[in-house]
Amino acid sequence: MEKQMIFAWAMIFCLAMAPVYGQYYSRTVKAGPRVEKITHLHFYFHDIRSGSNPTAFLIASPNITQDPPSYGTLFAMDDPLTTEFELTSTLVGNAQGLYLALSRDLTKFSAVFYADFTFTTGRFNGSSFSLFSRFPPTDVVPAPGTIREMAIVGGTGKFRMATGFALLRPTSSSNTVGDANVEFNVTLYHY
Repeated sequence: MEKQMIFAWAMIFCLAMAPVYGQYYSRTVKAGPRVEKITHLHFYFHDIRSGSNPTAFLIASPNITQDPPSYGTLFAMDDPLTTEFELTSTLVGNAQGLYLALSRDLTKFSAVFYADFTFTTGRFNGSSFSLFSRFPPTDVVPAPGTIREMAIVGGTGKFRMATGFALLRPTSSSNTVGDANVEFNVTLYHY
């Protein structure tokens, strides 16, 4: 009986010590005042699904007989970002991510969009911001001047902890495959 009591007390002691030694290290300090910055960016996004050098690829499509398939279609992209409307203008970065087509209406385009916009030149070289938002329904060939708004949910480098919004204006949709050239006006709030 005495050995059982010693064993029981030893177990209680070991179990009581585990929470003390098993905790992870953490320390909370009060952050000092931060100065919020606002950055405005303007660039063009080129989403190319046709030709011999596409920048967006179909990676999944529902098993339906629509041609071309739209609703539920998933694309992966690595799209160039340029300073001007022409694809041959100065390259400033790229947008890598995914978008999922949502519209069952073939005359409309709507998608959930996730992309990381990374800058590879200039004063924002190595910095990026993340866009995660729904592209609201719009005509496949939008009316001139149509502007859509999407949410910025994070950033790295000079855009660390970014929030904000992007105003998108499709400037062309040159073919039925879905190639697009989109003007971006981005407002970022960051530290």
